[in-house]
Order: sequence, then structure tokens, then C-alpha cells
Amino acid sequence: MNKNYMRAIPKEWRNISKVFTALGDEHRQRILLTFEPGERLNVGQIVEVATLSRSAVSHHLRILREAGVLESVKEGKEVYFWIAKGFLVEAIETVLSHIRNTA
Repeated sequence: MNKNYMRAIPKEWRNISKVFTALGDEHRQRILLTFEPGERLNVGQIVEVATLSRSAVSHHLRILREAGVLESVKEGKEVYFWIAKGFLVEAIETVLSHIRNTA
């Protein structure tokens, strides 16, 4: 057992807790499952298929974006979102690497 509980969290792990927190909510999971591979969606498109209000969808999108799970760009009056595949793969691989090497 490593008894140094207060040791610093590795820099590779610093964003991971936000990712897992963001992915821990069922509504945010459903929002991610709405995206087809490589697809960009705006809030209105997600609201059309969601059981949530526009403000609730916007709230969840903000959490996903702030965690790095989604990327976005504003085009005119619309904001388009897409899954940050590279970031997610890297975050999950970091955890898997730790499990493979130390567990």
C-alpha cells in the first residue's frame, strides 16, 4: 500500500475528474449518444430529441464543454458542438494505462 495519500495528483490526471463527473450524469450520457460519428449539432437539434428543456440542455452542454468532452464553435447565432474524440480517448487511455501498470 502506498501510504502517501496526500501526494500530488499526476498532471496527466488533472482533467480526468472533470471528465468522469461530466460523464456520470445520465442526461449528459444521452446527449453524447445523440451524436453520430463526426457530427456537429446545435442546441436546438439536441432539444428536438431530448426530454429536457432548452435551458437544461444548454446547462448540460456547458458542463460537457468545460470538462473537455465537447468542443464548440459559434457560427452566426448558432453554437455547434461535437465530441472531442481525441481528448476523450487520451483521458480514458491515461486511466487504463495506470490500471494496467499498477493494479
